[in-house]
Amino acid sequence: MYFGIDPLYWMMMIPVVILSLIASIKVKSTFSKYSRVTAASGMTGAEVAMQILRRNGLSNVNVAETGGFLSDHYDPRTKVVRLSPNVFRSKSIAAIGVAAHETGHAVQHAKAYSPLVLRNAMVPVANIGSGLSWIIIIAGFIFGYLGLVKIGIVLFSAVVFFQLVTLPVEFNASSRAKVMLASYGLVSDAELKGVNKVLSAAAMTYVAAAASSVMTLLYFLIRAGLLGGRDD
Repeated sequence: MYFGIDPLYWMMMIPVVILSLIASIKVKSTFSKYSRVTAASGMTGAEVAMQILRRNGLSNVNVAETGGFLSDHYDPRTKVVRLSPNVFRSKSIAAIGVAAHETGHAVQHAKAYSPLVLRNAMVPVANIGSGLSWIIIIAGFIFGYLGLVKIGIVLFSAVVFFQLVTLPVEFNASSRAKVMLASYGLVSDAELKGVNKVLSAAAMTYVAAAASSVMTLLYFLIRAGLLGGRDD
């Protein structure tokens, strides 16, 4: 059995591949649309991020520009909100939404938001699982050693769990972003609707990634005979 030519694998994965493609197209098109809409405040994404940090008393968190397109993220190790050029320098609704979202992670970190604490603790295990699980599982199937397959599945399960925990972290960061933008008067009600569309589109990418991992795990469990009976 080889994953690339196994009909069951593609039957299970094609729907999530389509979902991933739709999510990718949606986030790029939505970001592009609202990147052309300038916010009335005239503030850049970087300025909005710094304003939110200041309002939350997070003087120990910095905002920095990073390379890439939509490579924005919050680094909890260095306490830096890293924004891509299209967000850091832009005064668009899209830039403000993304900047507020990433700053929302910094607020989560400061408040010890439980799902974020759990996700951060899972990073080393998830990295190991992501790097080794497929190798171990494939080797187990090739050599017919079910024990090895089970070890690989356990490691891959850590990756799946990590991605599932990521969902509430991302949803909460977006919710915080929208509340802070509105309560601090950084966007109008009409602009907030655009922010919501940008962040909702971005959320789809995390849902698609989690769905893909879950379906892959189910496939491994079925092929290993641990779910639904062994199918050789």
